[in-house]
Amino acid sequence: MVVFPTCLVELVAPAVGQAVVRALEARGYTVTVGRGATCCGQPAWNAGYVKDARRVARRTAKALDRTTGPVVVPSGSCAAMMHEYWPELLGESGVGVASRVVEFSAFLGAGADVQARPAGDGVAYHDSCHMLRSLGIKEEPRRLLGGTAELSERCCGFGGTFSVKLPEVSTAMADEKLDEVVAAGCDTLVGCDLSCLMHLDGRARRRGLGLTVRHLAEVLADG
Repeated sequence: MVVFPTCLVELVAPAVGQAVVRALEARGYTVTVGRGATCCGQPAWNAGYVKDARRVARRTAKALDRTTGPVVVPSGSCAAMMHEYWPELLGESGVGVASRVVEFSAFLGAGADVQARPAGDGVAYHDSCHMLRSLGIKEEPRRLLGGTAELSERCCGFGGTFSVKLPEVSTAMADEKLDEVVAAGCDTLVGCDLSCLMHLDGRARRRGLGLTVRHLAEVLADG
């Protein structure tokens, strides 16, 4: 199998990428990393810059096309871009890799023999929008965590360039989500999309909430 860590993980939180590899290897998988793969093209695609998105995505698709096996992606939004939209964006050249893409929690959580460590009463799980609505992934991360406090399925407010174009609305949405976490009596928030987690963590720190915000891979790697 090959891991595509995503550009955000590589640039901002490489520890998450390392945790992904450790979590997979601990479960017996042989892991390689897609060398030369950079960005899936989603930021440009969402902003309407189709040619720029195609140029960036094509480079990553070519790099991953040189690999074999599942392409495990620790991001629902990037996995959705690659699996759902690369065939449209790249044509036939994107179909092969797109068909191999699987989001990290879906890959690990699909097995019936998953041995989960109960996350505890103080842990809440955040459903990221692309992962839940585009890929339909909901139960797998919960299965891996062994149960968490339930939150609403509302957006965290990040939305890529949305948070830049409409910062006040984005901040208000993050606060609503964080208020749910606090009301549930949780001190840890877990998710599968680093972009959402960065947004929520930054706002939680700004408010002094004292929450620990972690990617699912970090929890699994430590457990």
